[in-house]
Amino acid sequence: MSQSSLKPEELSVPVSGGDLTVLRWPAAEPGAATVVAVHGITANGLAWYEVARRLAGRVTLLAPDLRGRGASRAVAGPYGLARHADDVAALITALGVGPATVVGHSMGAWVTALAAVRHPELVRRVLLVDGGVSFPLPDGVREEDALAAVLGPALARLSMTFPDREAYRKFWRDHPALSAGWSAEIDTYTQRDLIGTEPELHSSCVLEAVQVDGAQVLLDREAAEAVHQLPCPAELIWAERGLLDEPQGLYGHQRLARAGLDPARVPAALVSGSNHYSILWGEAGAESIVRSLLADGPAAE
Repeated sequence: MSQSSLKPEELSVPVSGGDLTVLRWPAAEPGAATVVAVHGITANGLAWYEVARRLAGRVTLLAPDLRGRGASRAVAGPYGLARHADDVAALITALGVGPATVVGHSMGAWVTALAAVRHPELVRRVLLVDGGVSFPLPDGVREEDALAAVLGPALARLSMTFPDREAYRKFWRDHPALSAGWSAEIDTYTQRDLIGTEPELHSSCVLEAVQVDGAQVLLDREAAEAVHQLPCPAELIWAERGLLDEPQGLYGHQRLARAGLDPARVPAALVSGSNHYSILWGEAGAESIVRSLLADGPAAE
């Protein structure tokens, strides 16, 4: 892998409450299209390193650190999925790159769908990666239990401190969804999240931001309806396995049917063998993302 994929340019974009940090992998040609990539709930913009590498300069890729994460952790609340969607719109407007294709992973997929619905003039096409589609909770499952199941592992990490960078590295290397596919690039991405000083290093994610955003992924009506109201072409790709590499992923044919997803409006495709993380970093998932982003030409704007 070229080290340039791990060393994008850093831009600063003013949004309500502060300046959003945006990572930029520039296109090789000045007329190329722009793609905005939105990360997951406790991630940061460097999560898109493998997609950037495989795009190989055929588009300009912009990946913000969402407010409350990474180098944008100081951007003030209130938080929430609609707020992130408006930040994406502010980014596109400030940099003059609209209408743009927007791709989102996990929570970022709900943000992506909301950005298209709230700002249709700025979003020309969307790709949802293992997220963006809400479905009813199973019978007998309480909202608070569902929230605990989804947010529990993330919140536990955010409350932890680490004596040194090696301890944080071990934490992630032991993660069941990452242990088999660990790489120097994943290491660089996870280390970017770490802030503070030894022996009290901790995640850059703001706890309140993760709590508010996570609750809205499950319970916010506007976010749940966005995928059914998309005003532009859209596609969903989903992982076979889950966040902890468990056999049941977030989605499946039955779950998507229960959610009422219209395959004519939002075609959905399984990425076999992938889990919630490797769909972004593994070969099969990253290639699927790149194929979709380039499907209508690298300079389609």
